[in-house]
Amino acid sequence: MADKNFNYDVIVLGAGGAGLMCALTAGQRGKSVLVIDHADQPGKKILISGGGRCNFTNTGTVASRFISQNPHFVKSAIGRYTQHDLIDLVNRHGITWHEKTLGQLFCDGSAKQIVRMLMDECEAGKVSFKFRATVLEVSNGNDGLSVRTSKGTFVGNSLVVATGGPSIPKMGATGFAYDLARQFGLKVVEPRPALVPFTLGGDEALFKDLSGVATPTIVHCGKTSFREASLFTHKGLPGPAILQISSYWKHGETIEVDFLPDQSKEFLLTSKRSAPKSRLETVLNEHLPNRLTGVLVENLGLEKVLVECSDKQIIAAQNKLKNWVFSPNGTEGFAKAEVTVGGVSTAELSSKTMESRCVPGLYIIGEAVDVTGWLGGYNFQWAWSSGVAAGQAV
Repeated sequence: MADKNFNYDVIVLGAGGAGLMCALTAGQRGKSVLVIDHADQPGKKILISGGGRCNFTNTGTVASRFISQNPHFVKSAIGRYTQHDLIDLVNRHGITWHEKTLGQLFCDGSAKQIVRMLMDECEAGKVSFKFRATVLEVSNGNDGLSVRTSKGTFVGNSLVVATGGPSIPKMGATGFAYDLARQFGLKVVEPRPALVPFTLGGDEALFKDLSGVATPTIVHCGKTSFREASLFTHKGLPGPAILQISSYWKHGETIEVDFLPDQSKEFLLTSKRSAPKSRLETVLNEHLPNRLTGVLVENLGLEKVLVECSDKQIIAAQNKLKNWVFSPNGTEGFAKAEVTVGGVSTAELSSKTMESRCVPGLYIIGEAVDVTGWLGGYNFQWAWSSGVAAGQAV
């Protein structure tokens, strides 16, 4: 079978979650499918996800948990291939799983099981693969969409771009999808790192001494808030709540952290009345890690017993503890970002099929699109759902 100018019904660029799901869906419909990837094996991001156990979906998947310039765009795909459909597929392959907090589903064993599941389904659909193949050129001709690679030239009636975004470049991630979209005249929403730790500087550097300390918080950015753990490291702020809010944050904005989400706004005044000879640090140690308490009390300048503090000082302290303002000087960037906010504009694509509105036969799916899910399996569900949508349409 000669590689040069060999024709397929469908060519998929990218052997990640979205690309494999699209390929197996199309292949099992009887389409001839070729998947091309520059990596040496499929599903590299899947393998490292969830600490190696793959947080493969979330039971709470709804459109409001995705970020996009068009918040309605995801509804069609996630409504037609739901988290329950994915769970059924996982169960059929005998993969055992468990639910962690907030509807997050993980393999009991290894993320390798998810990749094996997808590859077995691709095999059932007679999908072909070319690994270690660098894409050199994509063109649109009379006979279809042509892909010239380091391993030959292939022509497809349909071309599906599933190459993801630039997050985690050490895994081979690039902005290829955006360059290709621009080549064909499609608009791209400016990408930025998402689900990424913040970095702190200046007056906030004292928090860097708390490396390894975690505590439950509510984190706010504008009108958006998340209640999960925050963590401190020598670089700055990661932790689930911080990663979640980072998707909504823009450079120059502040974030506000409630360090005492289970306490009332008057809790310190109440403590002063009930235990006036207690020190502020002693009171806070009942609710927070001791190392964090020490830094907060030092910053507040109230290293004395409560009765020696005026009510005005107490009110100011409790207000700050419930609404501690941080001014991140940036993030750890695409190198540490789990996903990307932005991407190929949804205005350019059909929400039902993921096909380009101006280039017939060109489909763009997964993280390459301006759709970003919350932390906790939502981005995988978007990969599965958008992959199926395109796989059913090609």
